[in-house]
Formats: sequence, C-alpha cells, structure tokens
Amino acid sequence: METIIGQGPTATGDLIKDSDSNTFVTDVIEASDTTPVIVDFWAPWCEPCKQLGPILEKVVKEANGAVKLVKVDIDKSPDIAQQLRIQSIPAVFAFHHRQPVDGFAGALPESQIRQFVERLGGKPEPSPVEQALEQAKVAFEDGDIGGAASLYGEIIKQAPGEPSALGGLARCYVQSGDLEHARQTLAMVGPENSQHADVISAQASLSLAEDTQGKVGDLEALQEKVNQDPTNHQARYDLALALVGANRPAEGIDALMEIVRRDRTWNDEAARKELLRLFEVFGANDENTLSGRRQLSSLLFS
Repeated sequence: METIIGQGPTATGDLIKDSDSNTFVTDVIEASDTTPVIVDFWAPWCEPCKQLGPILEKVVKEANGAVKLVKVDIDKSPDIAQQLRIQSIPAVFAFHHRQPVDGFAGALPESQIRQFVERLGGKPEPSPVEQALEQAKVAFEDGDIGGAASLYGEIIKQAPGEPSALGGLARCYVQSGDLEHARQTLAMVGPENSQHADVISAQASLSLAEDTQGKVGDLEALQEKVNQDPTNHQARYDLALALVGANRPAEGIDALMEIVRRDRTWNDEAARKELLRLFEVFGANDENTLSGRRQLSSLLFS
C-alpha cells in the first residue's frame, strides 16, 4: 500500500473560526446540535493562550470534522466570559447539544489535548508520517527488511531527524548485517532524541550484534565448556550471546537465566543486565520478552 508522505491536512472549511457576542449563539450553541464545539477563551496579552491555541487548532484539524473550534477574545466579548464565570485564561469549554459537557483551564500538553478531543468523539487521524511508520514497522516484523528500510528511508527524506525512522532504519541495517551503516544512521539522531524508545532499542540491537559477531561458530565449543564445568559462568554467558546471534533467543535467555539462578551477582550482575538489554531489543510485546520478564521476576523476588 502506497503512502504519500508530506500530504497536507484535510481542508478545514469552517472547522475553526473566531466568534464574539453577536455570533456566539450561532457559532457555538446552535452548531453544537450536530457537532461538538470546543470554545477557546483567550486574549492577545495572555502568553499561555499563545501556546495553547496552535496546539488546539492542530488537533482539531487532525480530527477531520469530528469537532469544531471557536475562538473568543474575552477582551472583545467580556459578557460571555462573565456568563460562564471564567476567572482565568486560557479556558476551554466543549459544547454538545447546546450544553457545556467538558472543559479545562490552563495550557495543557498536546497529549492531554488529544485525550480531551477524543472524549468528544474526535480521535485524530494519524499523520502521513505516522501511517508510513506503522507500515514500515509491520514490514519489519513480517521479515520484509528491504521494504521496511525503503519506507524508513523515505520518511527520513521527508522528516529529517525523525527518531522512530532513524531507529527503524538502523535496526534494518543490523538485521541485514551492515553494522557500519547502522552506526552511521544512529549518529544522525539529535541529542534531544537520544532517549527515544526506538533509538534506545536500535542502539541495544546494534550493541548486541557487535557482541555476538563471530561467536555463532563457537556454539559447540562453548556448549562443551559448559557441559564440562556448569559453574563456568563466562562460558555460559558467551554461549547465551552466541545462541541469540544464531537466532535462538529463547535458548539464549534460558542460559542467562541459569547464571542468575546460580549466582545473580556474578560479574556485577552481567547476566541480569544482558537480559534487560535483550528485552529492549526484542520489544515489550515480544513473547520472549514477556516470558523472560516473568522468569526473571520470579528468580529475583523468590
């Protein structure tokens, strides 16, 4: 399915308008018979209003007609503010079927404004970039690494610095064994996105690939060392990494769990820390992560 990245938002029409005492009944009360209407009470001298206004407009536009936004300057329409007993601004009210049904005061973050709009029945449509990111994620999970890399690359062209795209592309390079390009891709991440979940996951994936590189061929030798001396935790640790590198993650997790079971403090808790890194690489909803976290909790708190 083709995604056109960078396509503009749906035409807004009369989704957003200014109103005053003369038109308030028509713009808000009567209009709310068919569509929830959000009213933003503001004033030109109000700094928080200047922060809130653009976010409200953005989220309302993305709701594609499920809600409308009316902006009222209280300096020009003080009678409306008095009737609604507004004592401070910004103040936001939602009207539906001619009644106020929800509201808030102050400049909220975008995430909470989205929740406010969703409660009114206006769940914003995902942006073209968000849609493309979801397609790329599905392609990666389905094993179409080339397709995922292509999508991530296109997103980066349209939205340079997008952390989810950079992290995703880096993971594609790791999966295909091109660790150098994975490093170069992660080097493009800005410092403000260094702790983004997709970036951290990609870094963990790259680190794991670097640690397991060249160890897959040692599986038999490492297993023999462990068989000869079950207390050789270093050999078991190396075996665990080799198993993960050989695409046998469940066995690798089991080997690390065995170290924790025998001596959880070995090498400054290296086995436990490695398990946490693997969970980051596999993802929070991966079966290996879910099962591994349960096992680890049981061991640590038993």
